[in-house]
Amino acid sequence: MKTILGISAFYHDSAACILVDGEIVAAAQEERFTRKKHDASYPYNAIKFVLSYANLELSKVDKIVFFEKPFLKFERLLETYVAFAPKGFLSFCKAMPLWIKEKLFQKHLLFNKLKNHDDKYISDENIFFSEHHLSHAASAFFPSPFNEAIVITADGVGEWATTTVAIGRNNSLEIKKEIHFPHSLGLLYSAFTYYLGFKVNSGEYKIMGLAPYGKNIYKDKIKKIIDIKEDGTFRLNQKYFNYATGFTMTNNYFDKLFGQKARDSKKEKLTQFHMDVAASIQSITEEIMIKLIKSTQKEYGIKNLCLAGGVALNCVVNGKILKENIFDNIWIQPAAGDAGGALGAALALWYEDEKQFRKINQADDMRGSYLGPEYSQEQIEKELKFIGANFRVLNYDELIDKTAEYLTEEKVIGWFQGRMEFGPRALGARSILGDPRSPKMQKNLNLKVKYREGFRPFAPSVLREDLSEWFNLNTDSPYMLLVANVNNKKKVEMTELEKNLFGIDKLNIKRSDIPAVTHVDYSARIQTVHEKTNPLYYKLIKKFKEKTNCPVIINTSFNVRGEPIVNTPTDAFNCFMGTDLDYLVIGNCILDKNNQDSNLKKNYKNEFELD
Repeated sequence: MKTILGISAFYHDSAACILVDGEIVAAAQEERFTRKKHDASYPYNAIKFVLSYANLELSKVDKIVFFEKPFLKFERLLETYVAFAPKGFLSFCKAMPLWIKEKLFQKHLLFNKLKNHDDKYISDENIFFSEHHLSHAASAFFPSPFNEAIVITADGVGEWATTTVAIGRNNSLEIKKEIHFPHSLGLLYSAFTYYLGFKVNSGEYKIMGLAPYGKNIYKDKIKKIIDIKEDGTFRLNQKYFNYATGFTMTNNYFDKLFGQKARDSKKEKLTQFHMDVAASIQSITEEIMIKLIKSTQKEYGIKNLCLAGGVALNCVVNGKILKENIFDNIWIQPAAGDAGGALGAALALWYEDEKQFRKINQADDMRGSYLGPEYSQEQIEKELKFIGANFRVLNYDELIDKTAEYLTEEKVIGWFQGRMEFGPRALGARSILGDPRSPKMQKNLNLKVKYREGFRPFAPSVLREDLSEWFNLNTDSPYMLLVANVNNKKKVEMTELEKNLFGIDKLNIKRSDIPAVTHVDYSARIQTVHEKTNPLYYKLIKKFKEKTNCPVIINTSFNVRGEPIVNTPTDAFNCFMGTDLDYLVIGNCILDKNNQDSNLKKNYKNEFELD
């Protein structure tokens, strides 16, 4: 038996993964254990979990691999400061002590941290380093159902690369082309995240949700700061940015170009201007990715595509790529951000360095991305009793029937079952569920449960066999990474008066038979549910369909704004008691909010830092 531990850490979304004979056994993000969103610290708890799940001591692990190369990153940092000098001197002075103390000598740092897991001798000769974008590319290709594929990665920045094109064949992966820092699609999108008043490396998905409320009227202005070639390559005009050497993403030239300063979210509300800017940068991102993918397919002639890196989490872009019919098949890594780098680094070491045989799984090798901790019924009941919860225990048939019935009554359900998801999306293991037919459900969920902005859309989970009847899509989307429109038969057309309303005023207009999951532009971020990968969740939706003739339910992550997705039964109970959730369904237990001790209610709204 050969084992590899993959680690990502020290930027954001630290994580760990374990491979046993090349099989993905367990993976988890550190934030789920520490309750600190996007936790960048050494993933002690995630490593402890994956080792425990694989029944391994660290000293018995054959190889340990880190997802990037710190020396190359340091080289980029130094060269950037030299190129921009004397600009950025203060930023340089702030960054250097941490690099010299810790980050530059990361192998030594990792070795010392790893010793905390096991007092037996661990040789630092067993610690290896991948490259950031190779880790991303490996996470996309090696678990995919393809023998051959073009692999495109795009994010903020790794060591030097920000965008790469690779070719994967069998058990090999070769990066063919790279775009280097400071020219970065991920950083461009993050610059607009900052400009619109959202938190960088956290709030990018809000632009995606805000964009349909706006009009694409600032595209020409954006093209003054980015030169886009026909093949999708690009260069950013650094005159408008401050991220290379400063403490902010944009600068005064950027403000003058758009006619307003960056929004202060604590003082300024979103306006039509901000919605139009969001629509415009989303459109530019789509244009770049589609041009890049078209030119790459034309050059290499391969009909399968794999995607990873933070930009691959832009499911609107993914939906547009799918609609273009450039490729026969597309597969996107569900943990496409830096957390997935831990997995990719381990897989790259297994296949690229060890030259191991690769067996293709026609579904994929991600196990539905259910790779995190799970709790037995005994553990669940023990935790619930310890915290003073009042619960009923039902068999699974009763549990499914009761939960489906509560959904038909417009109750909001916390759903905690099986292994936790790896990646940013809740996929029916740590989810909040609701009735998509309810016109008031989206608003109520945002304001009373999630404590977040009212414009944010919710995703539908739909039985795979009913997908095409309800949405304009006929391909698997198990990881909630594709956007498509609601089927025309299910639409409710807006009147001319409604179409001309101010962006956010369109929020409460009924647009389809499932208004709670239909965005303002009739789109939805779809999760297809498959009986084989999540049988319990599948049965719940099927039971809901029996009762309502609707094979769709709302699925949003089990957390509030700024909180990581719940991990333990105690996390779930705390969120349940701190929000307006009506029921908590956890293992075979059902908890009714009305039957709980009011002294256990949490002041949850201000518990977590907003993103």
